[in-house]
Amino acid sequence: MSSLTEKDRPIVQLLLNAGTCPRCILRFCSVGSQMLYRHPYKDLMKVLKEFLKNGPEKEDTVCFDVVDPPCKRIRLEHPEEGPEDLNHNGALQQIPQVNDENTAVENSDVKVCNVCLGILQEFCEADFVKKVCQKVNSADYQFTSFVFSVSLPPQLSVRESLFEVSVVFAHPETDEECHFLATACPDCFKPAKNKQSVFTRMAVIKALEKIKEEDFLKHFPCPPSSPKNLCVALEIQCNNGAVFVAGRYNKYSRNLPQTPWIIDGERKLESSVEELISEHLMAEFKADSFNFSSSGREDVDVRTLGNGRPFAIELVNPRRIHFTAEEMKRLQQTINTSSDKIQVRDLQLVTREAIGRMKEGEEEKTKTYSALIWTEKAIQKEDIAFLDDIKELKLDQKTPLRVLHRRPLAVRCRIIHTMRSEYIDEHHFRLHLKTQAGTYIKEFVHGDFGRTKPNIGSLLNRTADILELDVESVDVDWPPTLDN
Repeated sequence: MSSLTEKDRPIVQLLLNAGTCPRCILRFCSVGSQMLYRHPYKDLMKVLKEFLKNGPEKEDTVCFDVVDPPCKRIRLEHPEEGPEDLNHNGALQQIPQVNDENTAVENSDVKVCNVCLGILQEFCEADFVKKVCQKVNSADYQFTSFVFSVSLPPQLSVRESLFEVSVVFAHPETDEECHFLATACPDCFKPAKNKQSVFTRMAVIKALEKIKEEDFLKHFPCPPSSPKNLCVALEIQCNNGAVFVAGRYNKYSRNLPQTPWIIDGERKLESSVEELISEHLMAEFKADSFNFSSSGREDVDVRTLGNGRPFAIELVNPRRIHFTAEEMKRLQQTINTSSDKIQVRDLQLVTREAIGRMKEGEEEKTKTYSALIWTEKAIQKEDIAFLDDIKELKLDQKTPLRVLHRRPLAVRCRIIHTMRSEYIDEHHFRLHLKTQAGTYIKEFVHGDFGRTKPNIGSLLNRTADILELDVESVDVDWPPTLDN
């Protein structure tokens, strides 16, 4: 006998409201009886609704009076056709002991399960089982035994629990039994990074599919001999699905890189934007590690002002995953009070899919900058006034010399949408620019030895250089703005 008890009531209610099917609800409530899952979908749904309707004052449990039968081979024929599982041609007959009463799930009446995507709805009903049997019969194969395999969509792993407990087994006594496969199928076994042995599960399966049966039997007995020792449980591992946190950051220091600045194993600066943010997230989420990404990046000497730059952090194998909006707000305050070099806003939990919006059409997005410019020759206000009238200026930018060590040599077309000049004195002015994302602003000012054309120096017909640069805005409408 299996039952749902009073403690299961809120779980059943929550899952039904979320659109979870009855069989998935039974799974999540740890109902283990195999026979229960054979009940028609509509009967299970009716029982669960009655369970909720009765309430705790009427009944403490809901019971399914059914006992699992002892393990036995699946019967695949009509009872009157004899005791054998297979007919004289070795074909499947039909699975009995399933309620045949109008058990097919009508799609028009049933909401698709938000967990199993309908696999435990329509595809566990008698009609679909019959359909499988009919397909096998019509294929007209001869066989003496069979394996029924199911290939599930990978997205089910995302929709179900992300917490995984795995036990790693090993059997040292039989370790060498796979070695003959490497001689027979050498192309299946190739060294890979982070793999202690070439005899991985996938490599062995690939070799077994490729090797000829007679060659296999020369090296391995059938049936296999019994070993002396049991398998060894090497380790028990716990792993949680990643959690993603997004927000926007402001950077106020001209001596702070976005990511750790390490050259030849030597750290150049003591911290970075990602470290100042992630150290607090790592501590609160109790994660093993993190991956940082953002909508573009600024140089170490460039400030990011305005509404900040969008960023996302993937927290790998977190122990804690549930945070309220108020807890996220307190975490944001903790980050902001810990350093005067950065500030974060709109800190929130997001999905993996949502992060893609940060990168969508990245080169088509616009960014606004403020640059303090020096000129070798003296200038007057009227000398720079014409810059205000230039619209949609097209640039050809060859990969800057300063980033050539980490980016491929190419010529990229970029656009300066608008410019506005602000005269300071004979050798200085400030230029406000709205540009296509990905534009190298420093090179647009000084020309990078002619690698960016045109540039401010060529437009003014005099040597120019940039003294300070600030990012005023990153026009990416993500993540959603919160009431901070």
